[in-house]
Amino acid sequence: MCAMGVVDDLARAREAYERREWVAAYDSLSDVDASDLDPDDFARLSVMAFLLGRKNDCVQAMQRGYRVHLDRGDTLRAVRCAFWLGMVLLMSGEAAVGGGWVGRCRRLLDEVEGDVVERGYLLTLEMFSHIFGGDPHQAYVLAQQVTDYGRRYGDADLTANGLNAQGRMLIYTGHVPEGLALLDEAMVGISTGDVSPIVAGEIYCSLIEACQEVSDYGRAAEWTSALTAWVDAQPGLVTFTGQSAVHRGQIMRVRGAFPAAIEEFRLATARYEAAGTPAPAGLAMSECGDVLRIVGDLGAAEAAYDRAVGFGFEPQPGLALLWLARGRTEAAAGAVRRLLAEPGDPVGRSRLLPGAVQVLLAVDAIDEAVAATDELDGIAEAFGSAAVRAMADQARGSTLLAAGDPGTAVPALRRALRVWRDLEVPYEAARTRVLVGRALRELGDADTATAELAAALRTFHELGAVPAERETAALVGPTSDHPAGLTEREVEVLRLVARGTSNTEIAAALVISEKTVARHLSNIFTKLDVGSRTAAAAYAFENRLV
Repeated sequence: MCAMGVVDDLARAREAYERREWVAAYDSLSDVDASDLDPDDFARLSVMAFLLGRKNDCVQAMQRGYRVHLDRGDTLRAVRCAFWLGMVLLMSGEAAVGGGWVGRCRRLLDEVEGDVVERGYLLTLEMFSHIFGGDPHQAYVLAQQVTDYGRRYGDADLTANGLNAQGRMLIYTGHVPEGLALLDEAMVGISTGDVSPIVAGEIYCSLIEACQEVSDYGRAAEWTSALTAWVDAQPGLVTFTGQSAVHRGQIMRVRGAFPAAIEEFRLATARYEAAGTPAPAGLAMSECGDVLRIVGDLGAAEAAYDRAVGFGFEPQPGLALLWLARGRTEAAAGAVRRLLAEPGDPVGRSRLLPGAVQVLLAVDAIDEAVAATDELDGIAEAFGSAAVRAMADQARGSTLLAAGDPGTAVPALRRALRVWRDLEVPYEAARTRVLVGRALRELGDADTATAELAAALRTFHELGAVPAERETAALVGPTSDHPAGLTEREVEVLRLVARGTSNTEIAAALVISEKTVARHLSNIFTKLDVGSRTAAAAYAFENRLV
């Protein structure tokens, strides 16, 4: 090819790279003879190969770039290449080879006098080694230093990496609000486009993972939407698409879109395997197992949990809850007690404790359940997370109910129910309603109890949560043929409401007091899960009750 043609091809490839058209840029640059590429072109090839899921090509291109920089005596640029080689290999589980590049990076910097920004990159590698080694305190110290290097040298990647790591380490040591604030700050450079694509993708996923870990559903949904848009804007992107699918599935699970969530988790697993990075698929399969268990497909749930274990992920407490559903109560209790006895950070404990309380109450270990609830309550106080607070109140209400104190249980359960409704988490709201109904029944308020149970039954039916629907139906007992568990009298009241009749007129027509009319309306609103006469009337017309 003539020199002018090579120049044109390189210009087109580089322009496509800047537009983040990774497939076109990679194909164009790969077609150019290696002798015509400069070191920055090798770096571009490496980045694109990483994003397209071609790890071996990524490593080979970066090694070529490293060698060219070294041959030209450009030590600092060679250090940058050694850093990325170390990061890619360490993240791929190749600790020995990756560690070798980290050592080479350190040796090269020993030959450089004075302070340079590349020392911040070496600190980043040391920071990640402490993160992966389970030492959040030392990782936090190093993260502060990385952030300082980024700010002093105006390096957006270092700043974002340092802030993100500081935030995650604060969260793992129980300082959740402060940690989340730093994670949001880390996203500033990404939103302005200053952070490189690989670092941007990693931090997107890290932030959303942190939000999921502390059950900050609103923030998780917001950033998942942003990540999805970021991925969709880069045609051909492979890396990060698995994480994106996992996070979408998690939001769908919370919102009660169970079939869609299952598909996203399975899609994520397939993408991880296609990208040659199967280890993260363990979380996807664990989440998939949880949803399959909720909808009652216990065989598929067990298979999903087995796959999670095969990927090196322990799918607890979901697996213990599956054993409980299959009547293996002692196995479930044994697993939960073992997990509770193991040390863990507040984030991990917050995800274990709600399920542990369920299992312990199922084997009448009330004192142990109370202790687990107390711990969860303390975590909720420290986290400042509405969802974790609701989990703690729900656990408190269930333990009080099991201990024979329904009167004290009801306020805690009502608090949890309000939060679940506000957060739009229908499955947990319905589970809490069942507990409220049981407590009210024990207190002698049979009508209100039936209304709560009927509302929960309707939600479980709509969600396809078959086991919960079956258990709740048994609590409700025989019902009329009317929808939503409405009684004959409640249907009469609803018909009059749909005709625009006032409470006074309804009382006169049915020869009952206005107070009784108000009680019937309250029960109707609860069973139909509506908040106004207009919505109740619409339900009546839709279901041909008028």
